[in-house]
Amino acid sequence: MDHRLSPELEELRRTVEAFAHDVVAPKIGDFYERHEFPYEIVREMGRMGLFGLPFPEEYGGMGGDYFALGIALEELARVDSSVAITLEAGVSLGAMPLHLFGTEEQKRQWLPKLCTGEVLGAFGLTEPDGGSDAGGTRTTAVRDGDEWVINGSKCFITNSGTDITGLVTVTAVTGRKPDGRPLISAIIVPSGTPGFTVAAPYSKVGWSASDTRELSFSDVRVPAANLLGEEGRGYAQFLRILDEGRVAISALATGLAQGCVDESVKYAAERQAFGKPIGTNQAIQFKLADMEMRAHMARVGWYDAASRMVAGEPFKKEAAIAKLYSSTVAVDNAREATQIHGGYGFMNEYPVARMWRDSKILEIGEGTSEVQRMLIARELGVTQ
Repeated sequence: MDHRLSPELEELRRTVEAFAHDVVAPKIGDFYERHEFPYEIVREMGRMGLFGLPFPEEYGGMGGDYFALGIALEELARVDSSVAITLEAGVSLGAMPLHLFGTEEQKRQWLPKLCTGEVLGAFGLTEPDGGSDAGGTRTTAVRDGDEWVINGSKCFITNSGTDITGLVTVTAVTGRKPDGRPLISAIIVPSGTPGFTVAAPYSKVGWSASDTRELSFSDVRVPAANLLGEEGRGYAQFLRILDEGRVAISALATGLAQGCVDESVKYAAERQAFGKPIGTNQAIQFKLADMEMRAHMARVGWYDAASRMVAGEPFKKEAAIAKLYSSTVAVDNAREATQIHGGYGFMNEYPVARMWRDSKILEIGEGTSEVQRMLIARELGVTQ
C-alpha cells in the first residue's frame, strides 16, 4: 500500500499549505476572538476551487475526488479549524447530498454556485432531543398538493446562517411504514423561505470563526420538487453522507494534530529556560516524538479510508476507525502542545490555545467516539 501523494495531489497540498500560512494564519485569530465569520477568506477559498474539489467539471467542480478534499482539509486545519470545518461542511454536508442524490435539475440549479463558494449549503440532521439518535427525527414534512409543509427544529447546524448560505437540506418524517417506523426523507429548503427561522450563532467553546446555529420550521412550504432523492430514503442517504464525512473529519483532525506538532517544535526551539532551549530537554523531546507518531498514524488511517472510498470499495469500518483515532489524537496532541507552551499555551494569542479549544468537538461531531466504536463492532459482526 503506497500512500505517497501523486504529483497533482502534492501540488494541491503545497498550494493549500501556502494559502493557510500566508492568508489564513495572519488574520484568523482576530476573527476567532470576535466570533466573526471570515467571509473574505472563504471567498478566496472559493476562487481557488476548494469547494469544488470532488465534483465534476460539468457542474463547476474541479474534477477531483474525496482524497483531494482531505488533503486540503488537513493543510487548512494545521493552521485553523474554523476555516477547515467551513470547507468540510460546505462540501460534504452542503453540496455532496445534491451531487449524490439530486435530480439533474437540482444539480444544475445549485452545484455551480456551491462549487465556487458563491453559496454555502448546510445539512439539517441533528435535533435538540435527538443527538446520536439520528433516526429519531421529529421534524415532519406533510405533502399538500404540490408542496411540502415542514414543521420542527434542528440544532448545531454548520454554515446555516451566513450571508451566503443558500440552502439547508433537512431530514423530516414524511410518513410511516406498515410497522409504524418513520419514513425519513431529505428536502431542500432555500434560505429565506417564509417560516424558516435561523437563530443567532451559538456561543461555542471552539470553532469560533465558523457559523453554527439552531433552525426552526413553522409551516415552511417548499415545492414538492425539492425532495432530494427518493421519498423515505433520507435515512439511508444521510448514513452514506456521514460515512464519507467521517473521512473528511479525520483529515481535519489529523491536520489539527499535525499543527500542534508544528507549533510545539517551533516553540521548543525558541523558548529558553535555565539557559537553554526547552527542546534540548528529553522530556520535551519525548512529548514531541509521541505527538508526531500520533499525527503520522492518523494520516495513515484517513489515507486508507479515503483510498478505499475513492476506489469504490467498502470503507465504513475504516472510516469509523480513522475518525475515532484521529479525533482522539487531536485532543491528545492539543493537550500536550498546551503543556509544552506552559502559561503561554493558555493565552489566546498562541495558535495552540485555539487548537486546544477546537479539538474536543472532533470527538463529538459526525458521530461521537462511542458511536464509532459501535460501528466498528458492528462491522466485526459482534453486534446487530
